[in-house]
Amino acid sequence: MIRKTIAGAVLAGIVITTFAAMVSYAQASAEAARPAYYVADFEVTDPEGIKPYSAQVESTFKPYGGRFIVRGGKVTQLEGQASRGRLVVIAFDSMDKAQAWYNSPAYEKLKPIRHNSGESRVFIVEGMPN
Repeated sequence: MIRKTIAGAVLAGIVITTFAAMVSYAQASAEAARPAYYVADFEVTDPEGIKPYSAQVESTFKPYGGRFIVRGGKVTQLEGQASRGRLVVIAFDSMDKAQAWYNSPAYEKLKPIRHNSGESRVFIVEGMPN
């Protein structure tokens, strides 16, 4: 009888531990599943100067899983202050990947071109879970 009680307690402990691990894994997976978006409002002041940046920027974020969602295009102003120029949105699978790209050596080389060729407001925004 004592063996059955001990065996039952051990089995219950294993089930509880396994369940807790599954919940923890699910929570971690949900956090990892939150996409992130690089958002830029960019006003070009040097159209010729920005060309090398425009030609190379996509190659810097593709290794991090980045993809253009918006790259310029028509903007319809609905409320608030108007955009100063082009709007750009780049999607990433996570905040970590977006920040890793933004701080990567490849992108660090391009930032001065963007800084010298216009005025920008830049953000990385965490999205809703997938």
